Amino acid sequence: MNIGFDLMGGDLGPQEAIKGALAYFEQNAAGNLVLIGKDSACVEHLTILEKFKERYTFVHADEVITMHEHATKALKEKPGSSIAIGFGMLKMGKIDAFISAGNTGAMLVGSMYSVGAIQGVSRPTIATLVPRMDGDVGILLDVGANADCKPEHLAQFGQLGALYAEYILGNNHPEVGLLNLGEEEGKGNILTQSTYPLLKANPHINFIGNVEGRDLFNGKARVIVTDGFTGNVVLKMAESIYDLFHQKIQDDPILEKLNYELYGGVPVLGVNAPVIIGHGISSAKAYVAMIESAAKVIRTGLIDAIKQQFAGK
Repeated sequence: MNIGFDLMGGDLGPQEAIKGALAYFEQNAAGNLVLIGKDSACVEHLTILEKFKERYTFVHADEVITMHEHATKALKEKPGSSIAIGFGMLKMGKIDAFISAGNTGAMLVGSMYSVGAIQGVSRPTIATLVPRMDGDVGILLDVGANADCKPEHLAQFGQLGALYAEYILGNNHPEVGLLNLGEEEGKGNILTQSTYPLLKANPHINFIGNVEGRDLFNGKARVIVTDGFTGNVVLKMAESIYDLFHQKIQDDPILEKLNYELYGGVPVLGVNAPVIIGHGISSAKAYVAMIESAAKVIRTGLIDAIKQQFAGK
């Protein structure tokens, strides 16, 4: 198992990413890393990995795609960037997964134009884990890949989220809910009203109907489906709640589950290979979670399960 790791993506620089690689090696016996970055920025920090030199290789990247660059333009004009090199290696099968805390748009565009969408998936989506009051976690998707959606897209999100819950979280037949402004069928805007019957008729999922914002953390549905605009607002609000209270409230297990560092990154669901997108301010702890997430997607065969289900439509 070889996981490609972009060292140049995060706001905290390659030093923090390399610390994450070290922590992963110390905590996990399986898996090798292909570290991608500028040698001038990385070499001095790679010395901390000397003990694990058999478990990683370093690939030099001449360029870096910054957070504020136009995604498609940057990938085209910077083929020597760490993100472009990572996706090239993923496409050629030299790595089994690719992770980065860099430009989210570039990661999404790279996913679509390198490994591509799985046949039958019209819009790949990104999902995030949300804490539940029972101490477990649920899934919210989409959280930013698709700001404008059609009903058929949301219906597929429910299917992709259910597969993720089954293969990664171990939840057989997970409940799928549609985020709406009321529980009753027929509530909501044109998008949610049109999505409801599609989810209800989908034989691959256990659709339980509409859920409201107050149900996000109470465990009513394991998988909550929404458009990327709404989902991203919800995600950023949850992050702000953690930032607001964690300094004042210590050792609260529910609040701590809002800490993005526990989850590291969000998977791009619906593409032909494992791709994990991390938070720009990822710490070493978050990078460890990102690598572990990629490894679990590889081990469980999630990508093949998605291919098989969508091929059977």
